Amino acid sequence: MTVILHPNIASIVASFVQADPQREALLFEGGPALADVHRSYGDLWKNAQRLARGLSARGVGQGSVIALLMANHAEFVEIMIATALLRAVLVPIDPRTRGEKLAFMISNSKAIGIITADYALHNVEEIVNAGTRVDWIAALTTDEGPIPEKWTLRVEDYARLSAEGEDLPVPQDNGDEVMQIIHTSGTTGDPKGIVLTHRRFCETGAAAMQGFGYRPDDRLYSGLSLTHANALLVTLAPALLGGLHVVFSRRFTRSRLWDITRKYRCTSFTLLGGMTTTLYAEPPRPDDSDNPVRFVVSAGMPAAIWEKFEQRFGVRVLEFYGSAEGGLAVKPIGVGPVGSIGRIAPYLIHRIVDEVGEEVPRGTPGELLLRPANGSPYQVEYVGNPEASVKKGSGGWLHMGDVVREDANGWLFFEYRKGGGIRRNGDFITPAYVEKALAESGQVCDVYVYGVPASSGVPGEKDVVAAVVPAQGKALDVQALFRRCREALEPNFVPSFIQVIPEIPKTASEKPQERFLVEALVAQPQSVYTEEKAADTYSGVRKAAT
Repeated sequence: MTVILHPNIASIVASFVQADPQREALLFEGGPALADVHRSYGDLWKNAQRLARGLSARGVGQGSVIALLMANHAEFVEIMIATALLRAVLVPIDPRTRGEKLAFMISNSKAIGIITADYALHNVEEIVNAGTRVDWIAALTTDEGPIPEKWTLRVEDYARLSAEGEDLPVPQDNGDEVMQIIHTSGTTGDPKGIVLTHRRFCETGAAAMQGFGYRPDDRLYSGLSLTHANALLVTLAPALLGGLHVVFSRRFTRSRLWDITRKYRCTSFTLLGGMTTTLYAEPPRPDDSDNPVRFVVSAGMPAAIWEKFEQRFGVRVLEFYGSAEGGLAVKPIGVGPVGSIGRIAPYLIHRIVDEVGEEVPRGTPGELLLRPANGSPYQVEYVGNPEASVKKGSGGWLHMGDVVREDANGWLFFEYRKGGGIRRNGDFITPAYVEKALAESGQVCDVYVYGVPASSGVPGEKDVVAAVVPAQGKALDVQALFRRCREALEPNFVPSFIQVIPEIPKTASEKPQERFLVEALVAQPQSVYTEEKAADTYSGVRKAAT
């Protein structure tokens, strides 16, 4: 497909409004209980213009910062368009965020106002009552939150932000201005606010359109949060640019995913990391392969289940690699070795280096560095954190923080997050193989494998922990899980501990939050087991987790 580059999202929508305002742009599926919400390009334009006029009357203009706490609603995209028209900055935040973390995001980004869905309103009021300062708060009424009569006087109805009047013009020269501030998960400290420019939104959408091979008749689907770069750049941006039909769920739903693709005839959807293992762990069904999906866009498909996943569900896997800060590698469908994250996009060059910055030979693991192919330095900006910005873009290279290796043909393979590999008895453990063995047991519906400092005290060594969620309606036999691992895995890969939990805590992008699992490992020893005996009688559990 030929893709026209635009300066911003408002320009994209305006171009379709001129050509075919009735063309469907978005569908937000309502699930079993709610009506679907449709938006044409014309709808998006009219609603965004009304909102932009109302926000302008409240003093929002170029450079103003607005925070947004909302799951996937049509209004989310309309707010994106409105802030683009005003040359304002949007800070999308996972609506589950609360407390000090939320207060930091609001204060660090210098947001003057907050738009929130009603189900996240209590999180907003909590931090405002504790001293976080904003000029105004508006809440979107949904079927999930408290009725407006129970809101405080300082909160206004989102519907009242709109105003009638003349349309605002589309900015044409703001490609390098800040579009959004996207925060990292903050797993090792305060979240970092990544600056996303209008240019990068449009160019990444175009790269996805071309690199992933989307066709005009494709219908995309995502249940990932629009507060995360994946849904924003890999699904929404290319869909709007290409005029593709796209379906969003309010939130990710594992149990309904395949039914959604069948109902709406979706030909592609996105998966991240552990989501693939979660789907694979679902009990097989006779109709698993009876779906319209042409290919799955995956970031982190484990090599251990890759081909079985394709065969079981009757799909192909397109693997890609990137980060919210930038970078792109793509392994096209049926090209290259299974397990590879692809080759670096042609507009980038790369190096793989050791701990002192020296390039390593092909086949040797090292940190991946990227920069534009024209030789210009890679620009990274974290709001309010110049030291982290300099470190991430040191020497003009984007330091990905991931350890990879490259084969003789230029295909890259992800090894582990820098500083996060699981080294046991001198060998690096591949969590995907452990997760596959447990997922195929039929006893669990979700699994995540991670490492904690070894109880042996050996520097750099880790004990292997498998966090599992029992399958519904089944009594979990933990020792049977250990036996399954003994039968299917090398001895080094057998978990030191199996941690039984009701749910694996995850971010908006469905990434497991390891730090909460580690905390539970210490706080709930009665739910942690070793082979042949319960871990609460094993003195090493608490030592290993601290």
